[in-house]
Amino acid sequence: MPSTTLQKKPSDRTSGKLFEFQAQLPRLPVPSLDETLPKYLKTLEPLLSKEKLAKTKKTVEEFAQSAQGKELQRRLEARASEPGRVNWLAEWWNDLSYMGYRDPVVPYVSYFYAYKDDKLRREPTKRAAAIVRAAWEFRRQVSTGELAPEMARTTPLCSYSYNYMFNATRIPVKPSDYEATYDLATNERITVVRNNQFFDLQLVHDGQLLSAAEIESQLDRIVEVADSDTAVPVGILTSDNRDLWADNYKLLSEASPKNAEILEKIQSSAFLLCLDNTRPVTREEYHRTYWHGDGSNRWFDKSLQFIVCDNGKAGFLGEHSSMDGTPTCRMNDYVLDQTLNNKVDLGNGAVRAGLPAPEQLRFVTPPPVVRAIEEAGNRFKSVVDQHQLRVLQYEGFGKDEIKKLGFSPDGFVQMAIQLGYFKLYGQSRATYEAAATRKFAHGRTETCRSVSNESVEFCESFENPLLSAGEKVAALQAAVKAHGSYAKACSDGKGVDRHLLGLRLSLKPGEEKPAIFQDPAYAESSHWYLSTSQLSSEHFEGWGFSEVVPDGYGVAYTIRKDSVIFHIAAMKNKFGLNSDHLAHLVKEALGEMRLAVVAAKLSETAAKPKL
Repeated sequence: MPSTTLQKKPSDRTSGKLFEFQAQLPRLPVPSLDETLPKYLKTLEPLLSKEKLAKTKKTVEEFAQSAQGKELQRRLEARASEPGRVNWLAEWWNDLSYMGYRDPVVPYVSYFYAYKDDKLRREPTKRAAAIVRAAWEFRRQVSTGELAPEMARTTPLCSYSYNYMFNATRIPVKPSDYEATYDLATNERITVVRNNQFFDLQLVHDGQLLSAAEIESQLDRIVEVADSDTAVPVGILTSDNRDLWADNYKLLSEASPKNAEILEKIQSSAFLLCLDNTRPVTREEYHRTYWHGDGSNRWFDKSLQFIVCDNGKAGFLGEHSSMDGTPTCRMNDYVLDQTLNNKVDLGNGAVRAGLPAPEQLRFVTPPPVVRAIEEAGNRFKSVVDQHQLRVLQYEGFGKDEIKKLGFSPDGFVQMAIQLGYFKLYGQSRATYEAAATRKFAHGRTETCRSVSNESVEFCESFENPLLSAGEKVAALQAAVKAHGSYAKACSDGKGVDRHLLGLRLSLKPGEEKPAIFQDPAYAESSHWYLSTSQLSSEHFEGWGFSEVVPDGYGVAYTIRKDSVIFHIAAMKNKFGLNSDHLAHLVKEALGEMRLAVVAAKLSETAAKPKL
C-alpha cells in the first residue's frame, strides 16, 4: 500500500550535497521604485506611439511620487522581510500562474522534451526499462541529497523544487489546486499506463531493485494484459478544465472506495511511464505525442511522465506547477546521457523467478463517470484541434558557429525570432522570454522583455536594402547587447514584471487601483504575442509548450552545437496566425544574420591596409 503521508508544502531541506547552499541563498530582492519605473518606461518605448508613451510616462511619474505608490512599495518590502517568509513572490506566483489557473494543464501549462532515438534499444519495453533504471538512479541521488546542486558558474541555484520532482502530483481542488508530495522511501513504485489501463509496478523486490531485464519482463506482461483488454479512458479527466476536473475527481473517488485507493496509488507513485501504442515518425507527430497525445494514456497531474512509443520513440512530459524546466531538463539530460551512451547500470541480466505480477488498477466507472469521461474527451479534442504546430529543425549552424561569429547564442536566436516575426507582421510586439531567478531562495522566473529600441532598429535595419552589412551587424550587436543586459537584470531579480505584480497584489480589498495598472500600456506590454523560452541538451530533438494568448505564438527552442530546433505553436482562430510562415521566416532570418556577419567581417578585412 502507498504511504498516506503527504505534504502540501515540503519544508526546506538543508542536509546533503544537493541542499548544502540552501540556507545561504539570498532572498529575492524588492527593487526600488526608482529602479523599476524608468526601466518599465524604457521597455514601453518600442511598443507605444509617441502620444501613448507621453500619457503613460505622466501616469508612471505620478505613481512614483504618489503616497499610494510609496505605501504599496512599503507593504511589499514589509512582506519580503517577514520572519519565516522565504520568498515574497512565491505564494502569489504559484497561485496566480499555476494552482489557481483553471484552463487545462495540457496544452496550456505543461511542457515536453523529445528524446533522440536510442539505437541500442529499439524495442519499446527495452528502452523504457533502461529509462526507468536511469531515472531511478537520479531519484536515488535526489533522495539521499548526494546530487550536486546546480550552479550558474560559481553561483549556487535553489534546489527547493527538487522536492516536487518524484512521488509528487497536482491535486484538483476549487478554487485553487495544490501539490502533494509523498514519502520516497515507502513508495518505491511507478505507475505504468498502456491502452488506457493503469498498473502499479513495484520496483523493489526482496529488498533489491529490479534489473532492466526484470523491468522489461514486467512491462512485457503489462503490454500483453492491456492489449488483450479495453478500458474506459479515465486519464482523459486530467486533461480537463481544472474546476470540471475537481468536480469529476470527487465524482470518481466517491464512485467506489476502490477508486480512492487507485487515485492514491497513482498520486504517490514515483512517476508515470506511458507505453503508447503509436508510431510517430515526423517531428510534428512526435512533438504532438509528447505534448498532449490523445489525452487518454496519461495522468496529466503527475510531475513526471516518461513516454515510450511502439517504434521506440520516446519523450517526457512535465507538469509545470511546482517545477520549472531547468531541474527536469537536467534530469532528462542525465537519463539520456546514461542510456544513449550506454552508461546506465542495467543490473543483473537474469530475471528472478516469482516476481509478483504488476497490479492492474481497475477503476469502477458507473454511468455518471463514463459520461464525464466522454464529455472531457470531447473538450480535449476540441482544444487540441484548435492548435497548429510547426517544428523547425535549422541545420545551417548552431551554438558553436554563433559563438565564433561573436554573439551570445540565446541573444542571437532571440533576435532571429524577432526578425522572423517582423518579416511576417511588419512590426515588433511584446515578447516574453523566461529568465531564471533560482539564485534566490525559492526563486522561479522573471520576464525578460525581449523587445527593445535596439531590437526594433535591428529588425528595421535588416529589412532595409540600402544599408551595408556592417551597418546591419552593428544594429544586431546593439540588440543582442541590450537583450543580454536586460536578461542579466532579470536573473538578478531586477526585472519589472514581477515587481509591478507585487505592487498590484499589495493593494487591500476595496482600495482604488492606481492609474498605472489601469493604463492600457500595462496590459498591452504584457500581452505576449511571442512567448519564448530556451532549454538545451544535445540529447533532445526539441521541446515545447503552447502559446499564452489567442493571438500569439509559443516558441520553444533548443540550441545544439550545430543546429537549432524550434517548436512553434499557435491557435487556429480568427487572428489568422500561421506557424508555418513564422518558421519559414525565422529560418530566413537566421541565414541572413549569419551572411551579414560574414560579409561585414570580409569587408572589414578587405578594408585593412596591406603591409
